[in-house]
Amino acid sequence: MYAWIWRKLPFGTPGKITGSLLITGVLVALLWFVIFPWAEPILPFDDVQVGDDFGTSTQAPAGDGAPAGTTAPGDGHDVPYDTATNNPEPTAS
Repeated sequence: MYAWIWRKLPFGTPGKITGSLLITGVLVALLWFVIFPWAEPILPFDDVQVGDDFGTSTQAPAGDGAPAGTTAPGDGHDVPYDTATNNPEPTAS
C-alpha cells in the first residue's frame, strides 16, 4: 500500500517527501481531532474504582475461594490517613 502511494505521488522525490508529510499530517490531525474524541467515551481508560472489592461488607463474597463467613484479607485494619480527602495532613514522626 505504501509503495503504491509513493508511486502515485507526483513531482519526483521532493514532491513525494512533501506529499508523504502532508498525508501523514492530515491523518494525524484526523485521528487527534475526530477519531480519538469520538472513541474516548467508549474506552475504559477513566473507568477506575478505588476501594475494596467487596463493597461495605468485611465478609468475603461466595465463590472467591474463601470459605463463607471468613474475613477478606486486609479488611478490618485502620488506615493511618484520611481517605476522604486527597490531601491528608502530615503527621509528626
